Amino acid sequence: MGKIVSIAFGVLLTVLGAVWTLQGLGYLKGSSMTGSSLWAIVGPIVAAFGVGLLYVAIRGPRKR
Repeated sequence: MGKIVSIAFGVLLTVLGAVWTLQGLGYLKGSSMTGSSLWAIVGPIVAAFGVGLLYVAIRGPRKR
């Protein structure tokens, strides 16, 4: 995967995870996901994967 694609996917996962978390906690209304504890658990996991992907993509390959 290219660096730009990895960064874009990391941002997407982070934002998606944050939205799912807020919906699961009931802060974002208007969805069937609002107030569902499943999304309050899945959201932070997805956001953490997104942050991890961003970290790896921005850091670049390791120098030996």
